[in-house]
Amino acid sequence: MSARVERSSRDFGARLRGEREAQGVTLREIADATKVSVAQLEALERNDVSRLPCGIFLRSIVRSYAQEVGADPEATVRDFVSSFPQGAIDGATHPTKIDYEKATTPRRGVLGVSLVAIALLALTGILLWLWLGRE
Repeated sequence: MSARVERSSRDFGARLRGEREAQGVTLREIADATKVSVAQLEALERNDVSRLPCGIFLRSIVRSYAQEVGADPEATVRDFVSSFPQGAIDGATHPTKIDYEKATTPRRGVLGVSLVAIALLALTGILLWLWLGRE
């Protein structure tokens, strides 16, 4: 990343925070109004786009933040897009957030508990059948 892009991306979050503080608005107030978590808003102010959703969702967060602090939403989004490399915004440089193999593979713990529950149910049925059969 070039020094210019790095500097401007650092300035972007600081500018947002400055606008928010000048308006006397807290991150909690923005979170409540926009339904964006405080953690995501903090990441935005720190320029940590790796902790944020990609593409249109990220632009929407920036737009909503700007609107809540009284800034021009479209100008803020344009400033945001010009402050970061395109790959950081569209997700090309985001780490994979979901390990799909892990997400689709059944967990041994759940399988083990299920098998134990089925075995106990079967054992209870056999014992009940034997006990009722003696009478």
